[in-house]
Amino acid sequence: MEAPIYSRRTFLQSAVATSLLAQFPAIAHGATANAAPGAAPAAKLTALRWLDRKPARFEGATFGVPWPRGQVRLPAGKQLQFKLAGAEAALPVQSWPMAYWPDGSVKWTAHAVAGGAPATDWRLENGAPPDGKMSVRRTAAQVEVSAGELVWTVPTSGQYLVAKAVRSGRVVMQELKLVALRQDGADRETEGGVTRQAFFSKITKVTVEQRGPVRAVLKLDGVHAAQGREWLPFSVRLYFYAGSESVRVVHSFIYDGDPAKDFIGGLGVSARVPMREATHDRHVRFSGEDMGVWGEAVRPITGLRRDPGQAFRDAQVAGKALPPLAGMAQTVRDGLKWIPEWGDFSLAHMSADGFTIKKRTQSGEAWIDSNGGTRTKGLVYAGGASGGVALGLKDFWQRAPVRLDVRGAAGELAEITAWLWSPSAPAMDMRSYRAAGEMDTHEEQIEGLNITYEDYEAGWDSAQGVARTSELQLWVLAATPSHQDFSHMAEQVANPARLTLSPQRIHQCGVFGDWDPVDTASPARRLLEERLALQLDQYLREVEQHRWYGFWHYGDVMHAYDNDRHMWRYDIGGYAWDNSELSTDLWLWYSYLRTGRADIFKLAEAMTRHTGEVDVYHLGRFKGFGTRHGVQHWSDSSKQPRVSNAAYRRIFFYLTADERAGDLMRELLESDADLHQVDISRKLKPDPARQGAQPGLVGASFGTVWGSLVAAWLTEWERTGEVRWRDKVVNGMQSIAALRQGWFASSAPYDHRTGKFSGPGDQAKFSNLNGVFGVVEMNSELLTLVDVPAYRKTWLQYCRTYNAPAGDLVALFGKNLGGRAMSETNSRMTAYAAHHERDGALALRAWREFFDSDTLRGTRGAPRRVDGAHTIRPLAEQRSISSNHSAQWGLAAIQNMALAGDSLDEAAKAAGLVP
Repeated sequence: MEAPIYSRRTFLQSAVATSLLAQFPAIAHGATANAAPGAAPAAKLTALRWLDRKPARFEGATFGVPWPRGQVRLPAGKQLQFKLAGAEAALPVQSWPMAYWPDGSVKWTAHAVAGGAPATDWRLENGAPPDGKMSVRRTAAQVEVSAGELVWTVPTSGQYLVAKAVRSGRVVMQELKLVALRQDGADRETEGGVTRQAFFSKITKVTVEQRGPVRAVLKLDGVHAAQGREWLPFSVRLYFYAGSESVRVVHSFIYDGDPAKDFIGGLGVSARVPMREATHDRHVRFSGEDMGVWGEAVRPITGLRRDPGQAFRDAQVAGKALPPLAGMAQTVRDGLKWIPEWGDFSLAHMSADGFTIKKRTQSGEAWIDSNGGTRTKGLVYAGGASGGVALGLKDFWQRAPVRLDVRGAAGELAEITAWLWSPSAPAMDMRSYRAAGEMDTHEEQIEGLNITYEDYEAGWDSAQGVARTSELQLWVLAATPSHQDFSHMAEQVANPARLTLSPQRIHQCGVFGDWDPVDTASPARRLLEERLALQLDQYLREVEQHRWYGFWHYGDVMHAYDNDRHMWRYDIGGYAWDNSELSTDLWLWYSYLRTGRADIFKLAEAMTRHTGEVDVYHLGRFKGFGTRHGVQHWSDSSKQPRVSNAAYRRIFFYLTADERAGDLMRELLESDADLHQVDISRKLKPDPARQGAQPGLVGASFGTVWGSLVAAWLTEWERTGEVRWRDKVVNGMQSIAALRQGWFASSAPYDHRTGKFSGPGDQAKFSNLNGVFGVVEMNSELLTLVDVPAYRKTWLQYCRTYNAPAGDLVALFGKNLGGRAMSETNSRMTAYAAHHERDGALALRAWREFFDSDTLRGTRGAPRRVDGAHTIRPLAEQRSISSNHSAQWGLAAIQNMALAGDSLDEAAKAAGLVP
């Protein structure tokens, strides 16, 4: 059911494909006369680049690559074969298809690269299959992963994620497990007390998701358990790469407790490290500020009253074994026993703005303050001169309160822990911020909504079912790392090395709808690009200025600004946390696609990790739905698929091949079956289109509901080829087109079993929200993938008409329909119709609509400095900034330039924006 849409855009994509074929004549596997079926093409395929810069240390990575339709085919039973080639190194690559075009050709491939010496410039080329440097063996009791000198043993049940890691025949790490501290009440404020109980991981299922010569992936599912109770279900993925000394750990858990009784006092990942050397040869390292390192021995020999000798001092500082003690000054040698052995070390980051380091000799003795700083990258090491374990937590200070611990370093087994929630901090409080008894009646709730913009309803502000994903890296090392090596490892934790493609290379493949790379070739384009960059820079700045950090917060942005307080409206109902309102996620991801900027990627990545987990329910009655914007991420009673929208995850998924993002999208495949449990319209005025629906049907809007569900079905069809998901998409498209008013009906009774809408659909109306939650972007893709002419017709008519003059509406409907808003941002629908109908006059109208505000005029939006006693810290403030406007204006600018760029200069001159 491929769509034969022969537009200018399709022609350009075909031209690009032709140019790619000219550049890569053997790109299609098995499709050339000189190549056997499944053979690798000989030509260079694509250039890669580092997201940031060439890393000093590379532990392996996985990335996605798109291909033009029809250019890469994979015969049955064959495997993709690639390698990385560069001037400095050549590494094997493990490759697999991620998604397919409707004609069966490969749309996206994923590639895992072995760790090793990173190259400055790498090319992805066809090559021989990688040699077998990794192996995975499974028995009923365990899975054993071998990579070089390392052998990891993963039990299939029990408490431990990894029972042991053996290096060159020696156990260097053992008993890797999860720990959660449950607290039975909030922290004491005046008097009284609380008790804590420790829960540990209990593995219920181990799945070998991937085994290969370069990468192995194990998924461990389980719960936290203690004394007959199980809670906090989790999934943990372990990623092993050839050529790497580490395992990447992706930790996801769901909060399923009673917020009034179950407070998380600590949440962590811990392992034990055998300590074999004398205590003066045992070492602890913490990452410090920037590239700095804090490093000390368990029994220090520097700074003593008597000098042990330069060689001994140098060795200990470097983390090496001391020379034979016979060469040490006798007074020091005889006095070693009097030097305290420091067994416990702790680095606590209680906020995003500072950390402290302290140590003590053992439990029960006093802590001694050591040092501190502003921000650290979140890596700790414990071990001896002959080896040990380093454990790091990504987004460390951004997710404070966090902590890194070493316990028992003076004994036979040290314990090293990365606390995702620090036990030093007040317990995690998941209760509602509202007092009991507020807004008990429907009328009171409507009144409250009208003043604070948050839709409150008792019982609908529960945190039960929200989730969070964290990323860790654990090294099993043959020696204590030098300060420089440890610093490089800390950088890898905080900013994992990523291989990426240029915006031009991605754009050539025709993926993700209507966008194009940054282009400042003309004054008008430069004007738009500068404004887009200004707005992106402002949001990057706002994260820091207003400290949008914390375990549950990092990755989200706020909704609207309060000029009077010089603060975002963090405490004003629906104006507080944004929760993907009006597609902020898509704005950031399309901005990254166009620019390739690392800072935008990182903000978009953090947002994807947040909005797909925290703002969405993963179990319970709201499972599959997200929460509208509010003071707490779960506080608003409007639970909708427009927030859980898979469109907000799929770009990250395809660029990175991230399995967790893939899980989140698959969670949504059947969520439409529960629409009847969460009546989205229960507080709205009755809608005739929703009245009299047959049993089993539920009223659903085309944009905010169906348009949000479509992304999950489309992605699953692309990933698996299962036609039932394509058919469900097509059923929706055909049934919308069959309504008397088509897309103008806005909503209709919906049957989740078939994906079809029903009813007469004879009431025309507009909803300004229908086009701002990803359906515009998804339609741009759908209409190039499936051929539903009637749907294409009604969508194009809707796009042309949404911003049309009132007289056009009267001529079409006999009256001027209400409900239209945001003409500036919805100009992209006008541009879409203009492009596909090849209507130059309509393209100019799209630009007039887009320019119909003062967004691009004068200095509007330029940040101003606010300082002194007016605010908590000096700010670069953008007055009246709104995430709704920023996201939708940005998306409109991006799509309009891609669709109607040829008319931009003419329109901008007519509007007086450029000479």
